[in-house]
Amino acid sequence: MSEKKVLILNQEQIRKKTIRIAYQLLEDNFEEDSLVLVGIADRGYVFAQRIKAVLEQISSLNIELIKVSLDKTSRILDAKTDVPIEQAENKVVILVDDVLNSGRTLAYGMGVFFDVPLKKMRTAVLIDRSHHKFPIFSDFSGLKLSTILKEHVTVTLHEFDGGEDAAWLL
Repeated sequence: MSEKKVLILNQEQIRKKTIRIAYQLLEDNFEEDSLVLVGIADRGYVFAQRIKAVLEQISSLNIELIKVSLDKTSRILDAKTDVPIEQAENKVVILVDDVLNSGRTLAYGMGVFFDVPLKKMRTAVLIDRSHHKFPIFSDFSGLKLSTILKEHVTVTLHEFDGGEDAAWLL
């Protein structure tokens, strides 16, 4: 891994991308009364909270928030939610994470809902790295970034990491 750290999104850019994604979600679901945002712990959940806040400012949608905690290193689905997943039944679910890399995390996140009948499921990420090993793609992304395999993307969000929001290419 390179020692060079390149800023790819600063705090203001992350704020604007969050707002844009919220508007896109609203447009994609203009006939809905409610949405369920499912944030993947930890930064995905923080990002989902931010999207929820914007949606509540710009719409009359009822927004529910579910936190999914995953063992991302496990070869089997090992996930927990902070509320019963049945709350998402027959609703539109938006699975939210900070970075889409291989697709494993989002695939595991989707797996949580396989036994729950949904209206539809979409994915929203701050950064889509375009190195998918799984057939998982972002429906909504703040930034699509083509990188080489040796490069990594790191996101820091104030609520989880402290300091300023930023996304870095390492």
